[in-house]
Amino acid sequence: MISRAGLSVARQVRPQLRTKPGPTPVASLSALARLLSSLAVLEQRDGKLNHGSLGAVTAAKKLGGSITGFVAGGNIKAVAEEAAKVNGIEKIIAVDNAAYDKGLPENFAPLLVENIKKGGFTHIIAGHTAFGKSLMPRVAALLDVQQISDITAIEDEKTFVRPIYAGNAIATVESSDNIKTITIRGTAFAAAEADGGSASIEDGVDPKAECNTEWVSENLAKSDRPDLATAGKVVSGGRGLKSKEEFDRIMLPLADALGAAVGASRAAVDSGYADNSLQVGQTGKVVAPQLYLCAGISGAIQHLAGMKDSKVIAAINKDADAPIFQVADVGLVGDLFDKVPELTEKLNKQ
Repeated sequence: MISRAGLSVARQVRPQLRTKPGPTPVASLSALARLLSSLAVLEQRDGKLNHGSLGAVTAAKKLGGSITGFVAGGNIKAVAEEAAKVNGIEKIIAVDNAAYDKGLPENFAPLLVENIKKGGFTHIIAGHTAFGKSLMPRVAALLDVQQISDITAIEDEKTFVRPIYAGNAIATVESSDNIKTITIRGTAFAAAEADGGSASIEDGVDPKAECNTEWVSENLAKSDRPDLATAGKVVSGGRGLKSKEEFDRIMLPLADALGAAVGASRAAVDSGYADNSLQVGQTGKVVAPQLYLCAGISGAIQHLAGMKDSKVIAAINKDADAPIFQVADVGLVGDLFDKVPELTEKLNKQ
């Protein structure tokens, strides 16, 4: 694997002799596409397909070749049938076993590897989600190949683009592995159309691998607002809100007025103002909504890494020199405790 960021070149893996190839005939490209076969790892929860994971299908389409979807869990038939309708998928491999319901990587990785070996896939693609980030490095280790994480573009079947240093540099990585294990940034690959397909469904191999990890429980923050990762509008609050009570009093009415999802900076989450599932940034969720409106957020580089690809960024901060204004399309210098309620009131009158 060779990484190029700017003008520097860093050899990350096995040295290899490279020669400059001549033009590739169109017939050869067509033959190569026929040899490629991608496995899109699709996520499900409580018997429903996670449509956010369909970005893996979009990435597979860019590679060319055949596309197979993979789902696993208890009573998986309904999920498999839903996935079979996704445009671009030719086949669905389904494993019906409740042991895989929660997507524990300790037993899901051996399951996926067995089906990869059986299917002879060249590219394994999953979302760069909590599930994908836990699963795919284990899969890569079991296959003895390099993991390629958080890609934002595909140049060809072995060359990929990914951000590094919190998005301040872009690396182009080339893999010589026979099997590429890849996670994709969800904001870079739109979800494939959920209808228009007619894929066949077949049972996958289930190794029933022993798992020393036990699922105990989960405590989810439930909301009727749009999902943060896929929302078209997001309002985020930072440490400037000073308390959880003020965060809820100021930001939640604004989100409701806009029909937006709620996000928060790491500082706000660490201070207990918001649940960690709402964190936007390098160590939280990466979002790219049509509108990102933030208040009380200074604009630390870790936060910018999670939202700078938003189409329109609007910021409210009393510090005119706050870094957030350097990336904002619209900025308002003022006290958020006055400006945000005023904005919410005007929106509610429309």
